[in-house]
Amino acid sequence: MVDYLLSIWPQGRMDWLALVDIAIVAFLIYEVLKLIRRTRAVQMVFGAVFVVGLYYVSEIAPLPTVNWLISDMLGYIVFAAIVLFQADIKRGLSNLGRAPFFRYLARHRTTNETIEEIVVAATMLASRRIGAIIAIERELGLRNYIESGIPLDSTLTYDLLISVFQPESPLHDGAVIIQENRVAAAACFLPLTVTPQLGTQLGARHRAAIGLTEESDAIALIVSEETGQLSLALDGKLEAHITSDQLKLRLEALTQKSESRKRHRVARQTLAP
Repeated sequence: MVDYLLSIWPQGRMDWLALVDIAIVAFLIYEVLKLIRRTRAVQMVFGAVFVVGLYYVSEIAPLPTVNWLISDMLGYIVFAAIVLFQADIKRGLSNLGRAPFFRYLARHRTTNETIEEIVVAATMLASRRIGAIIAIERELGLRNYIESGIPLDSTLTYDLLISVFQPESPLHDGAVIIQENRVAAAACFLPLTVTPQLGTQLGARHRAAIGLTEESDAIALIVSEETGQLSLALDGKLEAHITSDQLKLRLEALTQKSESRKRHRVARQTLAP
């Protein structure tokens, strides 16, 4: 390792490509350590260190039988580790894919797909008169409300939304919160509005949706269990009795406006002295 660093650091100067090389390796090691933290893979790492140490001891000693055994079994050990810890490996790659850089790219690529999934699911729930609240995070974070529910951090799909709001589902009470095109949490508690002008005709779902939009810039979609009507809450106001086509157009316009404001804010911060 020392010889390698000296080879890429001639005369006390390190090439910028070498710095990138080291940074990538450091990042990968960091991600691997995060992956195996608090998992059974920690024991595997200790075992692997022991086997590697034994291999080098067998080279120095020498211990030809031990060296031959470890050399022949190394390929099988790697294959067995991949099979045994495939769930941990899958989770680690998934976490890597949700890094801020990749999430930024994915957000612009899948926003329209996300809206389509939401609209189709809401339309189906409305046709069956199954109540639902779907809150979409925009610029202001909804972390406090996400922590009040059951964390999911799942890919947003029509099937998932339908399953969550089924009456027999333990997650159907409360709201689903969507964060960066993913289902962040379900069964979330939202604040009820205390505006007296609303009267008594609105139920708890509508009041919770309005309450959330009074305290944040989120968008809240409501499916009425009594009437099967779709409603949209924004900035403390309720747009009632909207169609699925109107809902799709409104969500597309609102999310595009939010993304445009984010890009302008980032640009101003970048250009600021």
